[in-house]
Amino acid sequence: MRNFLAYILLNRTFLILLFLINLLGTIYGYIWYEPQLSITDPIFLIFVPDSPTASLFFTIFLGFYLFGKNVPYIEALAIITLLKYGIWAVVMNALTLLEYGSLPWTGYMLVISHGAMAVQGLLYAPFYRIRLKHVMVAGVWTLHNDVIDYVFNQMPVYPAIMDHLEAIGYFTFWLSIGCIGVAYYVMRFQRPSV
Repeated sequence: MRNFLAYILLNRTFLILLFLINLLGTIYGYIWYEPQLSITDPIFLIFVPDSPTASLFFTIFLGFYLFGKNVPYIEALAIITLLKYGIWAVVMNALTLLEYGSLPWTGYMLVISHGAMAVQGLLYAPFYRIRLKHVMVAGVWTLHNDVIDYVFNQMPVYPAIMDHLEAIGYFTFWLSIGCIGVAYYVMRFQRPSV
C-alpha cells in the first residue's frame, strides 16, 4: 500500500495536476481576500491572506519538486502553514455551524478545500528535505503571523467568529505550536523518499 501511495504521489502527471490545482486555488484565495487586502495597511499585506500563502508555499515546493529540486525553507513553511490553516478553517467553519446551525455552500467548500490542504501537506512530508534551521525559521514566521493577526487585528474577517477573538487567538497560537511540532517530528524522523 505504501508503495502504491508513493507511486501516485510521485507520478509526474499527478504532480502536474496537483501543481495546477494548487496554483488555481492560490489565485482564487488571493482574489477572495481582495476586499480585505484593499483596506489593509501595506506593512501587513503579506500576513493577511493566510491560506493562499500556505498553498503558494506548497505550489512552489511542487514546482521545484517536478524538476528534482528541494527548497527546504519553503517546504517547512508549506507543512506548517498547510496543516495550520487547513485545520483552522475546518474548525472555524465547524464552530460557525454550531453557532448558527447552518453553513453556506462556501463554508462546506472551505472545509473540503482546507481539509485537503492539511492532508496534502502531510502526504508529501516524506519528500521534504527540512532540517532544524528550516523548521525554526518557518516557526518564527508562523508565530509572527499570529501576532500580526491577533495583536494587530489583521486576522481574516469572518463575522460569525468575531465575538470570540480572544479564544480563537489562543487556540490559533497552540495550533501553531502543534504544527511546528509536526514539522519538527517530520524533520527528526524523516526517511529517504521512495
